Amino acid sequence: MTDAQGTAPSRAEAAETVAAAIRAYAPSSLSAEAAGFARAAVAQAAPGTPARARALLYAVSRLARFGESVGLEPAAETLLRPAVIERFILTGARTLAPATRRTLATNLRALLRTTQADPQPTPLPRERAKPPYSEAEIAAYLRLAATQSTAARRMRATALVALGAGAGIVASELRGLRGSDVIRRSGGLLVEVSGRRARVVPVLARFHEPLGAAAGFAGEGWLIGGGAADRRNLTDALGRALSSDAALPRLEGGRLRATWLCECARAVGLKALMDAAGIRCSQRLGDLVADLPEAPEPEAIALLGGSDEGGA
Repeated sequence: MTDAQGTAPSRAEAAETVAAAIRAYAPSSLSAEAAGFARAAVAQAAPGTPARARALLYAVSRLARFGESVGLEPAAETLLRPAVIERFILTGARTLAPATRRTLATNLRALLRTTQADPQPTPLPRERAKPPYSEAEIAAYLRLAATQSTAARRMRATALVALGAGAGIVASELRGLRGSDVIRRSGGLLVEVSGRRARVVPVLARFHEPLGAAAGFAGEGWLIGGGAADRRNLTDALGRALSSDAALPRLEGGRLRATWLCECARAVGLKALMDAAGIRCSQRLGDLVADLPEAPEPEAIALLGGSDEGGA
């Protein structure tokens, strides 16, 4: 920001401009006590610009007006508390537009951090998606699977890679899969997953042959091996065997699933959609998808699993 002569104001001048904006704040809709509380709270927050000061003043004045309406004293120790702010947002601001309510909540929580003496919760890092494997790495894992010492180990190791990178199935879901759960239908290869997230998953086309062979070998038996439905640590030995090549990264179920997710995202044009819509959060996509009809199985196979000439 520059003045009329084109020179930037000093830090002291900028601070005085902000302070003047705060001192001048005296809306007729607020009591003198509430306006004084708003000015004091915002002054303590030390906003960097007059615009930021006005945004904070507006938020805290709305909070103060709400507090007086329910009999709360206009003071930081009374109003600038998490429970009071949340009550205000949920009840006192319920007639406002959603975007306005979110802005009020953000500004009041910022004031809360500058005025509350109590220690604040430690922010936890958001868990990031694991990086996918490259096509060359997946091909190398399948070659390693084909070199295992017995036919059973070869088929189980192949199934582990193909189910993870070809259908996104990992963790406890692998324990419940039998060879008969891999079926050819609607022009593709499908995996019928049971349990808490029961679903039918189209297999990516390049994994049809290896997974079909592993499923045929297993028949009614478990695809990943073992003798009981509650068996544990099934994938440990297989994972170690497929991580024996020092030139390859360690085999991880999460990265196999990420590989499948990325390939599906490319197939449906997800990045182009998100870029065009300006969407950065997957929660928004979940809200939208909830209102869409279920995709017919042949359509899902054509989009996510490719075509399979040997399918029904």
